[in-house]
Amino acid sequence: MAMRGSQILAGALALGFSAASGQEVKVDWTSIQMVSRTTATLQVVVNPPLRRGSAIHDRVFAELQNLGADYVRYVPWLPYPRLAVAELEPPSGDRTFWDFSLIDPMTVDFLNATSGHSTVLNFSTIPAWMFVTPQRVDYPAEPDAVTWSYTQGTELRDPTGREVGDYFARLVSWYANGGFTDEVGVWHDSGHHFPIPYWEVLNEPDLEHGTTAEQYTARYDAIVSAIHKVSPSTRFVGISLAYPGAHPEYFEYFLNPQNHGRGIPRDMISYHFYASPSPGETPEVQQYTFFTQADGFITTVRYIESIRRRLSPETRTTVNEIGCISDDDFGQGAPGYVRKGVPDSYWNLCGAVYAYVYGRLAQLGIDVAGESQLVGYPTQFPSVSLVDWTTGAPNARFRVLELLKEHFRPGDKIVASSSGTPDVYALAFVCSGGEHRLLLVNKRERDVELTLPGSGELEFVDQNTKGDAPGRQTIVAGRITLHGFSVAVATLRTE
Repeated sequence: MAMRGSQILAGALALGFSAASGQEVKVDWTSIQMVSRTTATLQVVVNPPLRRGSAIHDRVFAELQNLGADYVRYVPWLPYPRLAVAELEPPSGDRTFWDFSLIDPMTVDFLNATSGHSTVLNFSTIPAWMFVTPQRVDYPAEPDAVTWSYTQGTELRDPTGREVGDYFARLVSWYANGGFTDEVGVWHDSGHHFPIPYWEVLNEPDLEHGTTAEQYTARYDAIVSAIHKVSPSTRFVGISLAYPGAHPEYFEYFLNPQNHGRGIPRDMISYHFYASPSPGETPEVQQYTFFTQADGFITTVRYIESIRRRLSPETRTTVNEIGCISDDDFGQGAPGYVRKGVPDSYWNLCGAVYAYVYGRLAQLGIDVAGESQLVGYPTQFPSVSLVDWTTGAPNARFRVLELLKEHFRPGDKIVASSSGTPDVYALAFVCSGGEHRLLLVNKRERDVELTLPGSGELEFVDQNTKGDAPGRQTIVAGRITLHGFSVAVATLRTE
């Protein structure tokens, strides 16, 4: 009999039945753990597919506008100097070289698409000529050409930081105040009068220019001081680390008010998380790697939060790059690089990772959870894209963000819950409108049967819906099946 029982179990597993099938999700709707502060959103990184005239421009900006997210982060950055740096050459005699002709169209389209919602602007790249370098730093003549060598040098040529601060203040004034007066006294008219609610100061300084915590804090102060003079209502985001767990000294130094000038605000801090497999790791294994890395990141968040609460409790937090990067993407720019691509299931896996991290961040009181990034494409991290870079249509990652934004927002009450299986993450909310909802994330590429505490409606993104609108089904007698890597929201009747 024992042998027969083992054979039956082996056969069931071979057919794909989950050992977690039939698990009961338990919720105590009266046990309020905390009130959520977390907004689900995304970042938009500047690259050629977002330029007017591209095949996907209209679709992508329409999807962004329809999403209607708050705290959307906009980042013109280093691979495309002509699309990100407004003064590529230093002033010479009585001439300056300000040029917004390539930068304006995308930025204006972004600001129009997000009108009525808060945004975080991050022109992240300092002009290379502002750094001390052995020789001139060149950049491609073609605006769409990629370069990964623009951010050279570690020391500013103006060690006071005033030159850098004035550069960013003029950028802000161009978009907020209708223009600016340049270094030689000439007025440059833009006609723009956009609100700039948040400005993030630089991006991933732990990767760019070998920036120390002390250098970054001094540059932050210089930039914030200059921008405040031209846009007093703007708030600021600082730090923006790529690898927060590797650099606790940034948080210890930056969050200490004694290391800043008088009156310099520390409104918000930011940092990033990407799950990534080892080279050659198969898709079957990646699901375990990605969620293990996500758990490690949450441990890092807890540590950073302990520093923040101790040194600067009034400062808020945005984790504004959350995503996955395939090992394939790290070879970009290398000689002989050939892109292999990712399986269709990858987009659902990464959507599930984002939903899981969003939920864990909500439980830690983090203010913003930003999925990265609207458009990635070959030569610029295609595995991080939220849309199909050939059509502009949303993929499963975009649909997961859409699902979270639609159903959960700051002010919802998080209540005690458990899924009954480590394969599924469950987080229960009593929403501000009175709805009783469950966020469910299947962390494995196999079906899981669950019994929920009530009937109602289930909305889900899985490998059947892919990039289409979320699926819907009626929950009968509390019983559902989550397909592999499914992210679902159950709205339950509890009477």
